[in-house]
Amino acid sequence: MISRILVPMDDSEMARRALEYALENHPEAAITVLHVVGEPSLMGGAATALALEEDIEEAAEEHSKAVFEGARELAAEYDAQITTEVQMGHPARAILNRADDFDAIVLGSHSGSLVDRLVVGNVAQKVVRQSPIPVIVAR
Repeated sequence: MISRILVPMDDSEMARRALEYALENHPEAAITVLHVVGEPSLMGGAATALALEEDIEEAAEEHSKAVFEGARELAAEYDAQITTEVQMGHPARAILNRADDFDAIVLGSHSGSLVDRLVVGNVAQKVVRQSPIPVIVAR
């Protein structure tokens, strides 16, 4: 029985669908929404801007607010409570590092820009291949 589910989320429609799947199909499960704030890279972007902040952890929490608010609103539609967690680092690695505390991972099939997928690789693919627990990929 699946009683603890990890749902990695960004602000994409696919991530929203993953949470929706978890809420619909596992209404009794404890759901944790994980938002991973990327590491600074040579490609720049939001992670590099984050690295310039005085308090990186506080900035990461602030960066995650919109994702978590959307997740809570969706959970409320299902009369469900979720917990939230923010991590910093490479998304696939952060997800896999948390996997042992859950019974399953539910994630969207893809998100991010073409550059993100080419440089970082497909997060869902990495998680599916390396996860020690079942992974459900929502489309």
